[in-house]
Amino acid sequence: MEIKKVSIIGLGALGILVGHRFSKKMAKEDLRIVADEARIKRYREEGVFCSGERCDFNYVLPEERTGPSDLIIFAVKFGAMEDAIKAVKNQVGPNTLFVSLLNGITSEEIIAKTYPTENIVYTVAQGMDAVKEGNRLTYMNAGVVFIGHTKPGELSPKVQAVAEFFEKMGLPYKVEEDIKKRMWGKFMLNVGINQAVSVFGQDYSDAQNPGQTRDVMIAAMREVIPLAEKENIGISLDDIPYWLKLIDTLNPQGKPSMRQDVEAKRTSEVEMLAGAVLMMSNKYGIKSPINEMLYEKLKTIESTY
Repeated sequence: MEIKKVSIIGLGALGILVGHRFSKKMAKEDLRIVADEARIKRYREEGVFCSGERCDFNYVLPEERTGPSDLIIFAVKFGAMEDAIKAVKNQVGPNTLFVSLLNGITSEEIIAKTYPTENIVYTVAQGMDAVKEGNRLTYMNAGVVFIGHTKPGELSPKVQAVAEFFEKMGLPYKVEEDIKKRMWGKFMLNVGINQAVSVFGQDYSDAQNPGQTRDVMIAAMREVIPLAEKENIGISLDDIPYWLKLIDTLNPQGKPSMRQDVEAKRTSEVEMLAGAVLMMSNKYGIKSPINEMLYEKLKTIESTY
């Protein structure tokens, strides 16, 4: 199959980045940004910018019947996922593929409650150091999108189709042999860096240099490993240095999305990170005191908004 028509829902950092890349290579009518009327009005009036360049997007309301897309990309916040799944229903056909750019390890499961599991291509985006202020995105590193099948070593025609499309679009990507391990590794990273910087730091430099933020980050990451073992995911303490090296490549003045949410007084994705850790900890009878502390602190911060 060949991907020709694409719908994106969610103009956060990743949504803007991939949308801007795609818009350079696709016919305007073939790239649809799905959004409600109020958002579309705001985007048109204020503009959406990627590294100073205004994005020329084709906006589509959820109720519009445009015909199916070959690929739908979810780039919303975790709390908006259920609504996003409903909003794209008029973009879905029997062969539509689905990609989620959300952090965490559960968004594909949420998609699979409504749309065919076999049409979901598992995806992990890592290494992007973007800062989004309002509708303006700036970044130094675009990062890499890893794609793969849930069965290690299997390259399905659907994964191949997404890989070929990303290649055409000039989007940095890699086909990952064990995508579940990659997803859990990224989850471990976000549990550490997003939450520690949001509570104890200001930007990535606090995670790159010795001190409380880095210590808490690593301690929170370590708590994910026994949970991964219970879920039969092959990550261990030996994987942590890889992710610490990745952190060192980020723009020191960049900020994780959760820190940006805290500064803007928006509800964060703590439920997807510490919340998920604590849920699994309860399930398996494992203590996760660092994530419990981070969860409580982030909830306290949010209660002041």
